[in-house]
Amino acid sequence: MADKPPKKLASSRAFTGNLISVDVDTVRYADGHEKAVELVRHGGASAILAFLDDPKSADPRILLLRQYRYAVKDYLLEIPAGGLEKDESPRDCAARELKEETGWTAGRVEPLASIYTTPGFTDEVIHIFTASDLSPGEAELEKDELLEVETVRFSEALRRIASGGIADSKTAFALLFASRFLKA
Repeated sequence: MADKPPKKLASSRAFTGNLISVDVDTVRYADGHEKAVELVRHGGASAILAFLDDPKSADPRILLLRQYRYAVKDYLLEIPAGGLEKDESPRDCAARELKEETGWTAGRVEPLASIYTTPGFTDEVIHIFTASDLSPGEAELEKDELLEVETVRFSEALRRIASGGIADSKTAFALLFASRFLKA
C-alpha cells in the first residue's frame, strides 16, 4: 500500500520561531494505524556556487565559506546560502547572499537544482544556483555570521568531499552535480 499516502487527521502548531515552525500532524496510514508526525516548517533557502573563472575552464576557482555552525559546534566549508526573505525570488536570494557573505556580485546567475534538505522531518527546499562573471566588492556580514571566504580550485573542492573536508550536504551536492557539466 505504498502508493496510498497517509491522510492528515489533525494538525497543531507546537512552536513558532524566527527561522522555523514545528507542527505536529496526526495521520492515518492505509493500514489504519495512526501516528503523530513532527514536522519542521521552513520558508526555503537559496545557495550559490560562485565561479571566479569561466566555469568551463580546465579547473576553475570557486568561492567557499569557512563558517562556524553552532548546531554542530564546528566550522564547515560551504557555498554561500541563506533563507528566502518575504516575496523574494530564489534567484534574488542567491545573488543577495553571495554579495552579503563574500562581497562579490554576479553578472550571471543560473539555476542548478532544487533539493529537499531532510524530507523525513522538514519541508525545507534549497534552490541552488551557479554564479559567474563576478565583480569584487565589500561583504555585508550579519553580526552572528562567523565566516572567512576561501578561494579553492574546483578539483580540490571535489577532493575535499571525498576526504571529509566538505561535509555540508548542500555544498557537496552542488559541487558533485555541477561536476557533471565541468571538466574538473
